[in-house]
Amino acid sequence: MDGTILIADDDKTIRTVLTQALTRAGCKVHATGSLATLMLWVEEGRGDMVITDVIMPDGNGLERVPEIATLRPQLPVIVISAQNTIMTAIQANEAAAFDYVPKPFDLPDLMHRCARALAAGDRRSPSAPPTDTGHALPIVGRAPVMQDLYRIIARILNAELPVMISGETGSGKSLIARVIHDYSDRRARPFVLATTGDLLDEDGQIRIFRRAGSGTILFDEISDLPRPAQIRLVQRLNALSDPAPRLMTISQQHLNPRSGEQGIHDDLYYRLNGVALHIPPLRERIDDVVPLSEFFLNKAASQVSEHKTLGDAAGQALRAANWPGNVRQLQNCIQQLILICDDDEITVDAVNAALGTTSGPHGAGAATQQQPERLSGSIEAHLRRYFDLHGGDLPAPGLYNRILTEMERPLIAVALESCRGNQAKCAQLLGINRNTLRKKLTELDIRVTRRQILM
Repeated sequence: MDGTILIADDDKTIRTVLTQALTRAGCKVHATGSLATLMLWVEEGRGDMVITDVIMPDGNGLERVPEIATLRPQLPVIVISAQNTIMTAIQANEAAAFDYVPKPFDLPDLMHRCARALAAGDRRSPSAPPTDTGHALPIVGRAPVMQDLYRIIARILNAELPVMISGETGSGKSLIARVIHDYSDRRARPFVLATTGDLLDEDGQIRIFRRAGSGTILFDEISDLPRPAQIRLVQRLNALSDPAPRLMTISQQHLNPRSGEQGIHDDLYYRLNGVALHIPPLRERIDDVVPLSEFFLNKAASQVSEHKTLGDAAGQALRAANWPGNVRQLQNCIQQLILICDDDEITVDAVNAALGTTSGPHGAGAATQQQPERLSGSIEAHLRRYFDLHGGDLPAPGLYNRILTEMERPLIAVALESCRGNQAKCAQLLGINRNTLRKKLTELDIRVTRRQILM
């Protein structure tokens, strides 16, 4: 590398490490713990690139990026930050920073990014950073896979490409979709959730697209939609004219094109598959458990004016749990701990009680997984998620019939499969007339296949 690099970070150790590494790589380095000094150097025309921290004693480094871009449009800026949230990545991107690197950073990786910044040509036009509302967003992650996800989200906010988001229940798919809409240029336009019940017939599809206008449509588990309805949806998407809505899809599984009757139609898949985002389960980013727990504790403190801290042993117990319900389950657990803990510090015994276990770390959460969830509780959880997806708005009128329709199809399909395709037995199981069952099979487009029991 060849060039002069300006470093602004209030941590003397970080300044020393970066200065030594960049000097060995052949660069000249000026390092300071003050934003005022950094801005003076920029105004004087010093440096070929900038590395700045966000939180500094005399200001916010991220907020200075547009100012640097105005003074020196060709000067690339790399933002480094210990605030490992999606909002930092979004703000760095919209402030026209060359790159964003979370702390603690990998030194060889940062050196590679510095080399790219020095070799970069024209930078993007600067724009003011968005208002910081990230404190309300529980998208927190130090894990490298989450930081990579944040960078991608920041880059695609205003892209026209459709987005497919996959991840297990409770991993935050709907939240990611809402962030992409709320921090894009479409933020003032409608955000419309479309479930399979909304899209079953042509009138329902027309209503969804009219409500969305040029906003965003979020399709929930589109692969559950009957094949004829999927084909109608493809035809409607192909006939869209500007201004068209942005399309996003959330699903628990990776969607793959299927030419048969099950899954997502291949034409619909290729129409919706622009950018694929996968949210890893919490058990695969276990280092995020404690930061997420602290986020939920701080959020609760701002609401009830009662702050509780997480003891080290309690944090380890939370890390050891399996979290089949992912971030949503962790949030519910923290809310329960706030209620059951009398002390200011949450203890390991309280965590074990909340997880339904008194065993050691390897057993943490085991009882929770073994206890079957009641059907009514599962339905209530899905309904709450459905309402949450609408943000502060209410779903479209006609919710009662839509929900009943969505419940009816899987109920009949599963019952029929359990009866090996025997319609008489299925009707008896459901407690309905056989002619009624036949009518429902036609209306809901459920295929009937008789299966033999293999011994």
